[in-house]
Amino acid sequence: MATTNRRIFFLGVTGYIGGSVVSRLIEHPTYKQSEIAVLVRPSKQNKNSVLESLGLKPVIGTNDDLEILTEQASQSDVVFSCADADNLRAVEAVLKGMKQRHEKTGTRPILIHTSGTGVFTDNAKGLHSTDDIYDDMNAEQIESVSPTQWHRNVDLAVQGADGEGYIRSYIVLPSTVYSLAKSKLVELGVQNPRSLQMPMLIRAGARRGQAILVGKGENRWPDVHNSDLADLFIMVYENALSGMAGHGREGYYFGENGEYRQYDVAKEVAKVLHEFGKSKTAEPEPLTEDDYKQPENEGLLYLGTNSRCRARRGRLLGWNPKYTTDDLLKSIRPEVEYLIRQEGI
Repeated sequence: MATTNRRIFFLGVTGYIGGSVVSRLIEHPTYKQSEIAVLVRPSKQNKNSVLESLGLKPVIGTNDDLEILTEQASQSDVVFSCADADNLRAVEAVLKGMKQRHEKTGTRPILIHTSGTGVFTDNAKGLHSTDDIYDDMNAEQIESVSPTQWHRNVDLAVQGADGEGYIRSYIVLPSTVYSLAKSKLVELGVQNPRSLQMPMLIRAGARRGQAILVGKGENRWPDVHNSDLADLFIMVYENALSGMAGHGREGYYFGENGEYRQYDVAKEVAKVLHEFGKSKTAEPEPLTEDDYKQPENEGLLYLGTNSRCRARRGRLLGWNPKYTTDDLLKSIRPEVEYLIRQEGI
């Protein structure tokens, strides 16, 4: 691949993960030799002038604009897909464009796709842990994952395109990503700074006036700091460019640096919510079966699943995450303060 005039197409520039990755890319040594086109929803096009001031090239559209995705991918040497781990039609449109690129140039463009360790979840409902721990160096173990699991159909499409020989695929699987994002794009008001799982737990407790727990809280999940995860993406990108990173069947990269028990996180949420007068007690209370049926509680059972893994492949490339599960627990107070300030929970 040429070392100059590299074109990158990026999906997810305003997102919690994607914005942090783009903020790394515009500071990267390769940036001066790169053109980065970023997909921007029509509702966010008021951010175009800010993006352009950074040297980025906004493309107005959504993940449902399949022709735009195909066209942009067909013009690109590298595609980052950081927007939606479950949008198969969007990924198929991107792959269609990348195949056109391969047929035109004879090269194999790079796809760095965002999946998630939710692909390994069970139905524990918070009642127990599991001894099933996935290793990103164990391709056979990953291949044993059912195609009906979260994200898996999209992962298989991406890996399949690599197997057909017209792209090189690198799939990054974040776990529980935490901490308010602090990046250039957050500073400029472009990027969503909030994570997903922690705010879900906080909002549910504040809404009830009592911090919650799914089951007994015995299930376990891995975790990774937003900043460490962005570093992983860049490490994969650099090693994909040099040809040093495994791809396809050997191209799964977990984002993990420790794990937590749901109860320990719920307990910390309860403590902080109680201090702010948002929870009757400083102890989380289990939800009932009737609670899960309420529309406002949709998705909370997901917090009771197990997803256990070990991230070795990225570390072998040189990824060195700095933050630990203790930092996850420390991040809860700023998350609560932010939601009180911004959403009035």
